[in-house]
Amino acid sequence: MTPPRPGRSRRSRTLRYDPAYGDSPLAQAVQDLLIGRWQGPRDLLYATGGDWDRRTHRIRLLAETAAGCRTVESWQIAEPHNADALVLRADTEVMRLFFQLAQEQQHPPPPPEQDVFDRKRLHHAADFCFQASYAFPADPMPWISLLTLARLYGAGHPHTWHWWHELRTRDRHSREGHHQVLRHLSARWHGSHGSMYDFARDTAAASPLGSPLAVLAQAARAEHYRELIRTQGRTALGLTYHWTHDTLAPDLSTTLDRWIAHRTIEYAQDVADLNVLAHALVYANRRHDAALVFQHLGNRPTTVPWSYSGDPQALFIRWRDELLPDTPP
Repeated sequence: MTPPRPGRSRRSRTLRYDPAYGDSPLAQAVQDLLIGRWQGPRDLLYATGGDWDRRTHRIRLLAETAAGCRTVESWQIAEPHNADALVLRADTEVMRLFFQLAQEQQHPPPPPEQDVFDRKRLHHAADFCFQASYAFPADPMPWISLLTLARLYGAGHPHTWHWWHELRTRDRHSREGHHQVLRHLSARWHGSHGSMYDFARDTAAASPLGSPLAVLAQAARAEHYRELIRTQGRTALGLTYHWTHDTLAPDLSTTLDRWIAHRTIEYAQDVADLNVLAHALVYANRRHDAALVFQHLGNRPTTVPWSYSGDPQALFIRWRDELLPDTPP
């Protein structure tokens, strides 16, 4: 891979990571949660309506924030029959389990056949999800919460694929739902590299033109890379050729042809997916295609998956400046 020439850009070497991905009302609602004000999230979710793609992104980020405070509980006390409050509380309970897992540094997780937490705690979180699904039957989010939670059950929850069916009846092309299933099928959790790739490629091939679901194959490649490093270290067999292997080229072409060539709208989590694709392209040494993706991405970094390959800020700046030398910050 040809390194970029130094000194080609005077742009800032400091990046700002935006977990809201440019969604200003969501960013404001996050701040409201942090100061104990639940009215902002309530109004935001009401205004979001049935835009499932945006609603899913907003609830997940709000839940990640609410996991560290008690604001969502205050909202439930004030408005016990508000379905949005129930849906957010359910996803918050799931996020609290994953945050505890991260804090306890249980990496790798327990053996696949063993529950990550006491089963009563897992059932407690699941009960919140079911309550949310009853309160808002049309909403796909409680089923996404359940699919996320399913990873924490030993061997996966026995109803995982029923939950997957319930999600697809509500939002057949759910971006977040597909990514949760991809992780479930990964070797790190309850599947294998093969089952993960099969799911990703089948989904990409069947995705509607212009859909970011086509990037699942690159998400799988990044997850595989992460798992190789976790289990075998930076000297893992095949790591050098991971991004240039012959099987990667058709996957990249499928994503470019089915998503980027037909991309006319911005989905809620496109920033994350464009970073995944840009990362794969630069390490596959497809610089022309990577430049095209950076034109869509601009100066909107995410930590993952750049962090799998080194310092995420340095890597993003390096390739941004090389591939888009004349673009303002």
